[in-house]
Amino acid sequence: MSGDEWAGAVPTAPSPRMSTPAKEKLSSSGAGTHGWPFGGNAVSDVRRPGRKNTPAARVDDLERGRQAFARREWRAAFEHMRAASSQAPLSAEDLERLATATSLVGRDDDSAEAWARAHQEFLNRGETEHAARCAFWVAFILLTSGKAARGGGWVSRGRRLLEDAPVTAAVRGLMLIPAGIQLVIEGDIQGAHDLFIQACEIGDACRDPDLMTLARHGRGRALIRLGKTAEGVMLLDESMVAVTADEVTPSLIGGVYCSVIAACREIFDLRRAREWTVALNDWCAAQPDAVQYRGYCLVHRAEMLQINGAWPDAMHEAERACEKLDEAPAHRAAGEALYQQGELHRLRGDFARAEDAYRQASQLGREPQPGLAQMRLAQGQIDLASAAIRNVLNETQRHILPRVLPAYIEIMIAARDLPAARAAAEDLAGFAARIDAPFLHAIAAHANGALLLAEQDDRRALTELRRAWSLYRAVDAPYEAARVRTLVAVACRSLGDEDGADMEIDAARQIFTQLGAAPELTQLERFARRPSSPAGGLSAREAEVLRLVATGKTNRAIADALHISEKTVARHVSNIFVKLNLSTRAAATAYAFENNLQ
Repeated sequence: MSGDEWAGAVPTAPSPRMSTPAKEKLSSSGAGTHGWPFGGNAVSDVRRPGRKNTPAARVDDLERGRQAFARREWRAAFEHMRAASSQAPLSAEDLERLATATSLVGRDDDSAEAWARAHQEFLNRGETEHAARCAFWVAFILLTSGKAARGGGWVSRGRRLLEDAPVTAAVRGLMLIPAGIQLVIEGDIQGAHDLFIQACEIGDACRDPDLMTLARHGRGRALIRLGKTAEGVMLLDESMVAVTADEVTPSLIGGVYCSVIAACREIFDLRRAREWTVALNDWCAAQPDAVQYRGYCLVHRAEMLQINGAWPDAMHEAERACEKLDEAPAHRAAGEALYQQGELHRLRGDFARAEDAYRQASQLGREPQPGLAQMRLAQGQIDLASAAIRNVLNETQRHILPRVLPAYIEIMIAARDLPAARAAAEDLAGFAARIDAPFLHAIAAHANGALLLAEQDDRRALTELRRAWSLYRAVDAPYEAARVRTLVAVACRSLGDEDGADMEIDAARQIFTQLGAAPELTQLERFARRPSSPAGGLSAREAEVLRLVATGKTNRAIADALHISEKTVARHVSNIFVKLNLSTRAAATAYAFENNLQ
């Protein structure tokens, strides 16, 4: 679990829980020696046309910024307080406000810098705990932004400042959160879990809502990674109680929402993902300036709509996400939105636009796989698809594998590497058994059914595929359900049930037409054409095996050539003998030559 994923790929900068004196103290003076430049050239950046740079103007900006902050008008708070900071130093409390507003308008690096300035101001005043709290937020932003070394440095600084603090001090517990994230990044999930437990204990003793929420949330996500999904989900739901009740600071809320949704996606819990996406949308509607969270909310909505078959609406939401995230400079969430657009273009067969979207997503740091490999497969470029998906599988962290394995299995089947597909299908089935989510069970059954078809085990394939179809229907995933019906048609035809095959093809055609799934319609029409039967009523695979028998190959050699098991070859040979009323391989060879099957 990387830092990005822990925070739902949203680098958050929660606002401070100021002490009562700090909340009341609105002095405009600061202990610093110069104004905070906000990333360089701040004076020319923030001075408004026609507005004089005077002490009175600064006081006006500062007061307007404080008032906007109190009203949760983050954009106005950011602009006014940035303008004030360009003219004279801000107090530590005002720097905290600026850091919070800056984060909510999507400028994470600048927010971390503002927290660092607040940290220094509190140190100058000798307020160690407040300084350590600011160090926590700097570390949190950096770690969840993927800056592990710098974030780790701030973790060490904050913890050093607290060496003499009371054991139950809330800020001591807060410093355990980025320390836990640091362990997650290093792959020590159990160690992270243990730190989150300590943070929970301190949070409960101090009754600090921010700490209790973050600690339970972190522990819940760690438990999921440790395979204790049900226990982890319960903790995530509990952490959301404080979030939905508005008990935690504003900029913490969006990040926790996004992280919970990311966890739901990780365990394929569509019901929870939909529920929390709706809740996040409602929160974003009340926080119109929370750019990055609104962008992620739209991406999550696009994903849910795609699964539900509402593709035009999904595209609209993905495009809106890109528009919103344009307001947040080079925000990584834009890569997610572009990848989602690429997926929708791919499913509709608009491969040129899909490739363009994947490339743009890649430029923003979003891996364009497995979508790009699946597109290459749809284009018939099996070698390219195979090479790409093999590389992705080797580089993918284990907890993300369930999102890659279905594409890998499909491509390996197309590449006729059935042993690799079988190993991956067994791995996917293991994930489904452990996570126990209906959608993942459907995906695993779908993959296994397709593989059984490739292995010519048609009856078992039909059983698995019908189970997958039923599960997809239950979670309202029409596209996946229609793809399964196409494979059911193939199985029915192989078993001689032409009426059943025709009905499955008609049902799948109706769904693909409604969705505009052009590639699937093309493939379906190929299946719909009744193939001429090989001589003697042999299946296509049996005829293939007979040709190889006629060349003198052993069962082992045939298995190697077709990438199937020797046991499967023996079954095919036995079926050939029964259908053709033969008893020896020599007779089978003669039959092949007589019927031009060699």
